[in-house]
Amino acid sequence: MLKHELRKKYKNLRDEFNSSEISNYSILLSNHVLQIPIWDFFYFHLFLSIEENKEVDTLPIMTLLQGKDKNVVIPKITGENSMKNYLLTDNTTFKKNKWQIPEPVDGIKIPENQVDVVFVPLLAFDGKGNRVGYGKGYYDTFLLKCRPETIKIGLSLFEAEESISDIHKNDVKLDYCITPKRVYKF
Repeated sequence: MLKHELRKKYKNLRDEFNSSEISNYSILLSNHVLQIPIWDFFYFHLFLSIEENKEVDTLPIMTLLQGKDKNVVIPKITGENSMKNYLLTDNTTFKKNKWQIPEPVDGIKIPENQVDVVFVPLLAFDGKGNRVGYGKGYYDTFLLKCRPETIKIGLSLFEAEESISDIHKNDVKLDYCITPKRVYKF
């Protein structure tokens, strides 16, 4: 399927979930994170969910990371196709942007080349590790600035599509994708 078709399909499928289902699936996802060999790393980039879009709730993953004394890095959109990343601290305050994404107001900036693991938002993915996001390019731009060995983990409420037919040369593939049912490794 084409990306625009997948975006429409999965936005509609998400709309069918209630908040209790999203919460339960998100807890299952966070439990699957423990299966991935990432626990020797220090800087974990984690997006904060857009509740209105019925995204995976990333707070259970944040709790898991903090419980393991990991440095959690939160993104903030700063311009067209660009994000800055801030270390989550006890003093971090958040404000929702125009897309309703909770973002840090300010804080300690963490450069892309310092990030070890990135949890990547998505609408759909395929069995080869390709992903479909919202189409703005923020994460592809960000991931291209990360080190090649940075581990990229997608979070999805749904299982893999067979294929995405309109992959672009700048699309960055995932290393893993976690769903409520399993962990995919690419």
